Amino acid sequence: MTGTLWHLAVAAIAFVGVHFLTRAPIRARVVAGIGELNWLALFSAVSIALLIWVIWAYSDAPYVELWPDTVWARWLALLVMPVSLVLIACGYLTPNPSIAGAGGSVLTSDEPARGIIKVTRHPLMWGIALWALCHIPANGDAASVILMGSMAGLALIGMPSMDAKLRTRKGHDWERLEGITSTLPFAAILQGRTRVTLGEIGWWRIGIGLALYVAFLLVHEWAIGVPPWPM
Repeated sequence: MTGTLWHLAVAAIAFVGVHFLTRAPIRARVVAGIGELNWLALFSAVSIALLIWVIWAYSDAPYVELWPDTVWARWLALLVMPVSLVLIACGYLTPNPSIAGAGGSVLTSDEPARGIIKVTRHPLMWGIALWALCHIPANGDAASVILMGSMAGLALIGMPSMDAKLRTRKGHDWERLEGITSTLPFAAILQGRTRVTLGEIGWWRIGIGLALYVAFLLVHEWAIGVPPWPM
């Protein structure tokens, strides 16, 4: 089955599925048996292995064109990717209560939401979703649609799923965070539930995201085999 679209589809389903099959109560049973740290290590190892499988299956999949390359689609990716990478960089570099081990203490502090978390409490998920969604029009082949579609689906469905999981695990602390933040970017700010400045988000974090964007532009053709520039 290797070297087929079915192989890629199975790998993508496995990668996405493990993120939902390991929710409570399965997670609670495993954690009770092996401990939280061992669970995180096991889940990370399985996720990395499945991601490697997806990448291998994608690189080995046949090219089946669904629609032709277009200039507007490449421009869309060029314009959306800076936003995507800034969200990802800021999400990783800001205390984030939704990432295991990355912001647990901030959740119980007087200021549970800081910086980019005030824009959206799921900056990483939005960054991944935007990356995947903007690449679908620019890559009109079946393998890319399977890959990008599965990643976008995981990110978009994962946000409410993560909220529900953490609401159950963290209780009042997570509900307090939800009260001053939003899943949809800028919704809590527009509703007057929180305020944020670019300085609070961190110019250096934004700069790292933009530097990543420039770096990806420079290596895109070498690493991916496709020039990012509109033709």
